[in-house]
Amino acid sequence: MKQDFTTGNISAGLIRFSLPLIFSNLFQQLYNLADTFMVGRFIGQDALAAVGASYTLMTFLTSILLGLCMGSSAYFAIQYGGRDMDRLKNGIFQSFFLIAAWTVLLNAAVYIAIDPIIRLIRTPLELTELMKEYLLWVFAGITATFFYNFFANLLRSVGESVTPLIFLGISVLLNIVLDYLLIVPLSLGVAGAAAATVIAQYIAGIGIAVYTYRAYPALRPEKQHRRWEMRSLKNIFTLSFFTCLQQSVMNFGILMVQGLVNRFGTVVMAAFAVAVKIDTIAYMPVQDFGNAFSTFIAQNYGAGKNDRIRRGILSAGGCVTVFCLVISLLVCLFAPQLMGLFLDPGSTAVIEVGVGYLRIEAAFYLGIGVLFLLYGYFRAVNRPAVSVVLTVCSLGTRVGLAYLLSGMERWGVTGIWLSIPIGWLLADAVGIALLFQTKRKKASCICSGV
Repeated sequence: MKQDFTTGNISAGLIRFSLPLIFSNLFQQLYNLADTFMVGRFIGQDALAAVGASYTLMTFLTSILLGLCMGSSAYFAIQYGGRDMDRLKNGIFQSFFLIAAWTVLLNAAVYIAIDPIIRLIRTPLELTELMKEYLLWVFAGITATFFYNFFANLLRSVGESVTPLIFLGISVLLNIVLDYLLIVPLSLGVAGAAAATVIAQYIAGIGIAVYTYRAYPALRPEKQHRRWEMRSLKNIFTLSFFTCLQQSVMNFGILMVQGLVNRFGTVVMAAFAVAVKIDTIAYMPVQDFGNAFSTFIAQNYGAGKNDRIRRGILSAGGCVTVFCLVISLLVCLFAPQLMGLFLDPGSTAVIEVGVGYLRIEAAFYLGIGVLFLLYGYFRAVNRPAVSVVLTVCSLGTRVGLAYLLSGMERWGVTGIWLSIPIGWLLADAVGIALLFQTKRKKASCICSGV
């Protein structure tokens, strides 16, 4: 069912639309969590560290495609809100081939540069072959990632968030079954874990592409729409490029932190591999709520409903605050039990390091919740460059402080954990200042009659 955000109750509409997004992202995280669980339980700690480091790298690479697709979806939502279907269809045509070309180039590049990439993130020598084996297989799923994210974001831009959830849910169940079969009875090791993920990704990607084409004829570009229109292409490229840049900078910073974590050895690497996934799942709902909020803003921005946008900001802020306070408390209280879900009870050193990470990050989840709303807002009002500025503030602070504090004997690895929320809070301060500055400028223009 499609959601028209230009009418109706704001809070109810945002929650209703965001719930399938949250479950979709949860299922997406289950891809790698299934690998982590099977690898940690049935292969060993070295394999777990290698797969965990690979996850950070893959997150960075797929964030490029995700950013391109999210940027295009903001354009789609603006045109849909303004009811300009011709421009929407032309945008679908242009963005599909634009992002497809980037996908081919990215896939070729990572296969060519796989050895330098592994060295870049300072992978310990004993883990190099395991990591390379996993990546050679998992890189084959990059095209599937493009298909799924393009069509999922297209459907979400017109208010349909349930269908992507259904396809992803089927895919995740298949992934879990294949993980077990390929790792346990067939003993294919990390290659089996990667192959299970890739097969499942293609099921979701091809399935949602075929469904969208058949079920939504109103979104099919017709002959008159299959042309390169420079004005629209420039707008799509700007939104896609800056959203891609924002996602890439964010995940490149995380990748640099991964390289720093790798210096502390296998125990810290294994703890980080598990804890960062728990951390991601914990604050994932506010990330998806931020994406739902972005669709809400974009549709109303296209329709010119500024008062509804203002009310939406207040409503979304209240929802995020309540959720973040609750989830922060739960993660802080149950951090040892959460780490124990993925590790053998005898891995006490790994669990202890992971608990320290989780309790520091969880105390500041409201900071990243606000940041996701700011990202969504500026992308939706056609100012994606601001999101890049906020990401640079957040990640620049995180990486700089991580390297500084971790080098001090007093802080060590705890300095890396502390740098992350400090970066969130600084970016929040900058984003809120820019938001109020924009509002003051608009008010000044109205008062002066401009």
